[in-house]
Amino acid sequence: MAPEPTFRESVDLMYNRAVALMDLPPGLEEKIRVCNATYTVRFGVRLRGKIETFTGYRSVHSEHMEPVKGGIRFAPAVHQDEVEALAALMTFKCALVEAPFGGSKGGLRIDPRRYDAEELEKITRRFAYELIKRDLINPSQNVPAPDMGTSEREMAWIADQYARMHTTDIDAQACVTGKPLSAGGIEGRVEATGRGVQYALREFFRHPEDLAAAGLSGRLAGKRVIVQGLGNVGYHAAKFLREEDDALIIGIVEHDGALYDPEGLNVDAVHEWICRHGGVSGYPEANAIADGDKVLEEDCDILIPAAVEGVINTGNADRIRARLVIEAANGPVTAGADDILRRRGVIIIPDLYANAGGVTVSYFEWVKNLSHIRFGRMQRRQEEARHALILDELDRLDSAMGSTWSLSPLFREKYLRGADELELVRSGLDDTMRVAYQSMQEVWHTRDDVTDLRTAAYITAIDRVARSYAAKGI
Repeated sequence: MAPEPTFRESVDLMYNRAVALMDLPPGLEEKIRVCNATYTVRFGVRLRGKIETFTGYRSVHSEHMEPVKGGIRFAPAVHQDEVEALAALMTFKCALVEAPFGGSKGGLRIDPRRYDAEELEKITRRFAYELIKRDLINPSQNVPAPDMGTSEREMAWIADQYARMHTTDIDAQACVTGKPLSAGGIEGRVEATGRGVQYALREFFRHPEDLAAAGLSGRLAGKRVIVQGLGNVGYHAAKFLREEDDALIIGIVEHDGALYDPEGLNVDAVHEWICRHGGVSGYPEANAIADGDKVLEEDCDILIPAAVEGVINTGNADRIRARLVIEAANGPVTAGADDILRRRGVIIIPDLYANAGGVTVSYFEWVKNLSHIRFGRMQRRQEEARHALILDELDRLDSAMGSTWSLSPLFREKYLRGADELELVRSGLDDTMRVAYQSMQEVWHTRDDVTDLRTAAYITAIDRVARSYAAKGI
């Protein structure tokens, strides 16, 4: 058996598969493929009576648009190849959903569980300092966001560090996204990637021909879903699919095992247990399975890998029984596994589309910070006033018609309210996910040489990057 490709090799293989079907000008294929630059920093922080040295990275894959955009992850196994592969995915992800950014990514080689909050703040601020002084964090050049091992807390520290070093920059808050609301964040950012997975599935289910290709039919209601990783992304995707679309979450896979219940799991209860106990072990209300990977192979309609890369590989791809795989994580299906699943007729909704909700809402936050006004502030009450005029007329009609017609219960309350920031963010994300899906679906269905959504997504994204470079004269 051929060796499993690394994450970076998988990204390159998938890129090469797409460009082989394109007619790019000489040299442009390589220009778009390679990572422009990677900065490696090693810095010391005095902790617990001694100096600890940490290694961090910030990669810039493409500057066809600026600023470049991409998260910062804290993980003990972070390395340069991984960060560069993630930066490449960010380039294509932004192009696919038409967020006006190039691609970047950052990583710090650290196990954040080994440090308390005060120590993590010292480490984060020092890492940020090293990047800021080289303009690798900057509102107009490079804008990070949270990723694995980081959250809005770390983003607030980074934003504050930038503001301390650029005291006259009126747009300092826009140097990073994914911040808490109290530090210039935006409603809906925490849920954004999981919400985007939900919207991606809803759009997929609007197309009967695509459902048929996956051997599915009908609506999301009642569909059996297995989620691998109940972190921020997996939790919100599972929660929304269960509560708003009536899907059955029959399996949840975590690092210490898995839970399985064909009647459906209570996502909130499981998430609360994981937050308290660090894993699913001991959860009393479902069948616990020590070998969590086996649950990945259970029969289901939709499989959502939402944790780390490479969980579906050549070693288990033949045993995956899901009809539809949606990549909520970055690179959860290796290139080798992708070949196996496609040969078996499994439909894969690719990562560069499926988990683009985070960068989409980050874009909205960046715009909010640059405009210095929250969404909805100018128009919300004016919308309510216009709606009130219509309701007044309907009330008159209601009175005139007596018992033959009346306003529906709750109609007044639902219709009268103007859209607040959260509703506008969700609306913008829903529109983005719909339009992006339709753009790659068109390539999938109109070209005989494109047989899967991943290749269609790459072709769509690469074409947009290429046209951007052409417009610049490159």
